[in-house]
Amino acid sequence: MKAILPKKQKGAAAIEFALVFVIFFAVLYGVLSYSLPLLLMQSFNNATSEAVRRSMAVDPTAANYKSAVETLAKSVLKEKLTWVPSGVTGIVPDAKYDPATKILTASIKLPSSGLSSIMPVLKLGTITVPDLPTNLTAQSSAQLVP
Repeated sequence: MKAILPKKQKGAAAIEFALVFVIFFAVLYGVLSYSLPLLLMQSFNNATSEAVRRSMAVDPTAANYKSAVETLAKSVLKEKLTWVPSGVTGIVPDAKYDPATKILTASIKLPSSGLSSIMPVLKLGTITVPDLPTNLTAQSSAQLVP
């Protein structure tokens, strides 16, 4: 008796691979495209908090205290951001001290357009990956009481 063999499915594996690859690539692209902005935000938060923390060491009786605190905070911000690739443009580190309230505020602002040179944005109709806010910002403040 002769066995009945099923019909061959030529190309079925290629079609399955193509469908699975599209899903795999979309997930991988999403993970990679959101990882750089998240890394930058963590770095910005770390830099601003470190700038405020280190500025507390400035002697409050020093001449030009406001200028000294702001200068130290800005230099710490720049030091902490040296690792950022040169392709990321538009980073604005800033530090302001208000003598009336004695509050030092360190902040970093990056327009999301500053990432476009090193990170492509994928647009699929109404879906944008990564869908970032207009500006990535981090801010830390502390009241410096002598």
